[in-house]
Amino acid sequence: MENEKASEKLPRHVGIIMDGNGRWAARKGIMRTNGHTEGLKTARRIVEAASLRGISYLTLFVFSTENWKRAAQEVDFIMSLVKQHLTRELDFYRENHIRIRHTGDITGLAPDIIAEIDEARCGTKDFDGMQVILALNYGGRNAIIRAAQRFLRQSPAMSCGAAAEALNEDELRRNLDNPDVPDPDLIIRTAGEFRTSNFLLWEAAYAEYFITDKFWPDFSVEDFDAALASYAARERRFGANAKIGPAKR
Repeated sequence: MENEKASEKLPRHVGIIMDGNGRWAARKGIMRTNGHTEGLKTARRIVEAASLRGISYLTLFVFSTENWKRAAQEVDFIMSLVKQHLTRELDFYRENHIRIRHTGDITGLAPDIIAEIDEARCGTKDFDGMQVILALNYGGRNAIIRAAQRFLRQSPAMSCGAAAEALNEDELRRNLDNPDVPDPDLIIRTAGEFRTSNFLLWEAAYAEYFITDKFWPDFSVEDFDAALASYAARERRFGANAKIGPAKR
């Protein structure tokens, strides 16, 4: 019975804004690329922990549509890490029946990265364990625009007015990158930043947030458990009034 109650308080979908790799490296007086390397190790630990704890969906904010503004050398290094991770960790995902998915504008990625993503997706598509969604070349605004464009392409015979009338919340959701993935219940953000940074803008409308001052490379499994405990202690109302007990006399 206690295990059933605990599972009821477990978020089904967790999103993580993995922030602070560069600042972590700067504080240690080492290159920013070292921070990204350590951040990748942290991601591996948290993926494993989330799977063991029964999380169904885990979305990792790997690279945003705005991150292209960074120095070319840093961008190239991040992309090489992504490619290496998908190649080296595929056996781990297979052993744990973890399904790999992608969200973001895949057309903006290099062909070799697209090939690695496709191989990981195809190689794990039938697994029934946790689903890891890699938000790569992802931006919340971009995702909404692309969803609207998909809808319009599917309705070429409609006039502009008819299309505007037909586009509603359900239609937009059906045209997102992964419409079958439920909205995130919990968003974790590291490095003490209090902003959404264009992450899952549509999907996270009613997500709970957990902010930690720790930089992502220092984020531990114990920190992840603390985030889950914080979530379990909250009352989610989705815009409704708080539950109020009987009036005292």
